Amino acid sequence: MGLLWRDGRGVDARAAEGRRTPPGVVQAPAGARSPAPEEARARPPELRLRLSRVGFLRGLFSNEFVPTVTEREPSTPAPGPRVLRILLCDHRGAGLARRLAPLEATGYALDTSSGPLQSLRKLGIGLPAAILIDPQNPSGTVELEALEAARGEDPPAPVLVIADPADPLVRRRIDATLERGLWDVIARDAPLEELRLRFERLLDQARVLRELAEWRHRASHDDRTDLLRPLAFQDRLREHFSAAGRHGLELALVLVDMDKFGQINKLHDHTIGDTLIARVGEAVKRTIRTEDVAGRLGGDEFAVILPYTGPVDAARVVNRLRDEIRRLSGPIGDAARGVELEVHASLGFETFDGKDLRSLDALRRHAEIALRAAKVAGGDRAVYYREHTGDPAPARKKTKRKTRRRTPKPPAPGDEPAADQP
Repeated sequence: MGLLWRDGRGVDARAAEGRRTPPGVVQAPAGARSPAPEEARARPPELRLRLSRVGFLRGLFSNEFVPTVTEREPSTPAPGPRVLRILLCDHRGAGLARRLAPLEATGYALDTSSGPLQSLRKLGIGLPAAILIDPQNPSGTVELEALEAARGEDPPAPVLVIADPADPLVRRRIDATLERGLWDVIARDAPLEELRLRFERLLDQARVLRELAEWRHRASHDDRTDLLRPLAFQDRLREHFSAAGRHGLELALVLVDMDKFGQINKLHDHTIGDTLIARVGEAVKRTIRTEDVAGRLGGDEFAVILPYTGPVDAARVVNRLRDEIRRLSGPIGDAARGVELEVHASLGFETFDGKDLRSLDALRRHAEIALRAAKVAGGDRAVYYREHTGDPAPARKKTKRKTRRRTPKPPAPGDEPAADQP
């Protein structure tokens, strides 16, 4: 509700004259005075002050200043504090949930499991913020090994083990089992405050490791497509080429370049091009296998490494990738600013059998030549370097071995032939 204040006489004087009070305004009691600055500052923050135009005009002629206080529209409530889920692996049945119940008042949600199998099922449903485990047997090696395999990756969920912290063998055994770290040991009779502090320390360490993992991922992966950046892709290509040459394995390199992408950026909003690039990245990830490596080399240029892949299998992957990109044709963008686009790309690829190319530069150069040939031919096609040039082994030529003429050794002393007798 709002309050209407008038200097001097108060609101009841106006009401006595038969004038109506505006709706939503509560009259002040008789004899009320205009609030002092201190009182005005003490008003609730959810109220706001606005100047009534009617009161302002009246004040011009009657020396009355009529500030009107009205209600503010209800605002959206602020989000509540974040609740962290803690998995209590009470394998000994020691009543951990009852003992740790006060932690729920400090922002933790306790989820209890009574045995190893139930703990694994709960971990399969969703990873908690942290794990507290009370193993069935004193060593707990088997339970910790299963926990290590199920507690997620990069970083794993932190684990607090109930054991004897003074026993050096306990820490050594846990360190050998929980190899990825993020664990601590606490005594069974430790106070609740110590347990809470150890949880907070483990959660802080997990947060730091999570941020570092995110930074590493962003440093090596493209923001729009989540494919490898150029430097990271070149490192992986160098590794695969070296392994293929050392072990005689097959390898294929595919280069992809979008057709007429520059015209799309010129004719339409840049968000259309960004959306198209993101969709092409998704198409690349859908096409390749788990062991394949994909990267974004530039604005509309992509590359794929196909390990253990010969010419025939590489051609199948390339044709499938070309078809996936063709299927992106159609409306691009949101409903308001979307446009119909015909999407296709040019692809060039080269293969390596472990010994028919001299260097990684030759593999890369041949793939680029094949890509340019696809562009010159009109785009929307794939070109294999060997078929384009007609040379089955373009980089390594057989050369004749030079043989040196062997000269006879001089005879050893005493082996000289006898001289002719006269």
